Amino acid sequence: MLPEPDAATCAALADDLRAAGFTSEQLRAAWGESADDATGRELRAPALRALGARTDPLAVLGRLLALGVPQPRAAVHTALPSCDVDGLERLGLATVSGDTVHPAALVRPQSFGDATGDGEWWVASDLDEMALGGPLPEDHVLGVGGASLTLAALQMPTDASRVFDLGTGCGIQALRARRFADAVVATDVSERALRFTRLNVLLNGVDGIDTRLGSLFEPVAGERFDRVVSNPPFVITPRAKGVPAYDYRDGGLVGDALVEAVVTGVGGVLAPGGVAQFLANWESKDGVDGLERVRAWVEASPVPLDAWVVERERLDPLGYAELWIRDGGTVPTSDRFARLVDAWLDDFEARGVTGVGFGSVLLRRAEGSPTLARYERVGTVTGPGALGGHIADVLVAHDRIAALDDRELSARVLRTASDVTEARHHMPGAEDPMVIELRQGGGYGRTVGVDPGLAALVGACDGDLAVGVLIDAIAQLMEVDAADLRADLLPRVRELIATGFLRIVD
Repeated sequence: MLPEPDAATCAALADDLRAAGFTSEQLRAAWGESADDATGRELRAPALRALGARTDPLAVLGRLLALGVPQPRAAVHTALPSCDVDGLERLGLATVSGDTVHPAALVRPQSFGDATGDGEWWVASDLDEMALGGPLPEDHVLGVGGASLTLAALQMPTDASRVFDLGTGCGIQALRARRFADAVVATDVSERALRFTRLNVLLNGVDGIDTRLGSLFEPVAGERFDRVVSNPPFVITPRAKGVPAYDYRDGGLVGDALVEAVVTGVGGVLAPGGVAQFLANWESKDGVDGLERVRAWVEASPVPLDAWVVERERLDPLGYAELWIRDGGTVPTSDRFARLVDAWLDDFEARGVTGVGFGSVLLRRAEGSPTLARYERVGTVTGPGALGGHIADVLVAHDRIAALDDRELSARVLRTASDVTEARHHMPGAEDPMVIELRQGGGYGRTVGVDPGLAALVGACDGDLAVGVLIDAIAQLMEVDAADLRADLLPRVRELIATGFLRIVD
């Protein structure tokens, strides 16, 4: 078990890391861009080669804490004048054998940026496959990975009083949420994970994060939160002998039942108007599409919920099995890999699963009857930066247009968002375009096909004239009935507002 971290030793280690320049930018500069990218593919040899025989504190700590390579005790002593080797041992981050310090965990810098500015955390977690040189143990506590970064980018950068981080792991989502919240409650079924969270909280000098042991909503029974964030253990794992059940990704239930439990139960801990954001996998099975199964879970919630569910990717059973078996560190050419693939395929076949969707779920406790029910596939996001701000804007826009009837919408003034561009496709020599597309540079990077009437309206939305006035003018130019054109365009205008192409001018 990881020792309980103490504040004084964490503060001393933070001082030493700061003095050594132990940042993501400095490490990337030390071993080069190519080698840095290779570490993301579990290859540390290029980084070690680039560091060569350097014995400065950044190089020593980079090898020991970022790459998981044992270092001479004397070099570590020099690199950590305040914490020293004894401090690393007290925190459970290293062990000593003779004159050599062996890493027992990783500590890596993680840069971030949000609406309040840029910054960096040090994030401690268990040794990964690169450091272990083999498969992960089942109680492994994951560091900052792709899913962690995805959810962090999805978190809305809006103020909240209390946030609940369900399944906190190493605590990265709790740290992110605390930047906009007065207090965070972070829970996990793993005491080891919670100790890493407490270590990371102390290491980064963050307060207001309360850690609690327990499953799903049990640790917060009777409480209400403005926000819930979760990167839950959503990976679908066969309940079969010999298949590892990793704590960080497997909730111990059959199929996607854990995601169903989160969807149907989260409304009970949300304050009215409170929002839950989490990542999930869902199965298409027995002829029912995965997004439709999620819709049924939302509708089964005892608390009315607005829902915005985005499927970003879908894999067939074999692709899904290969992804997660590799994730656990099993070599594809091994006999064990083949046995695990068979276990996954047997499970999917027995339960009628034909595909698994990956995506994000946003649920909001409705104040009255739900008004938002969006279940969509968006493909690859092309917009730059975090999505959290876009998501917050979309919710505000949805609420505004939901309160407007067509007459009121016609009286509103709109402006085309600054990231929207238009593309027209012509046959060679043709005067009129065959296809007109609106493209969104930010957000989900959507592309929407439009006809000449809607294209003309979007092009004219410059924050000056009301929508109804513009539609009347376009109808006159096109020589069509204005009422018919209004009936055709206004529903699509609502959709463009809801997805961020158009904005209401106050």
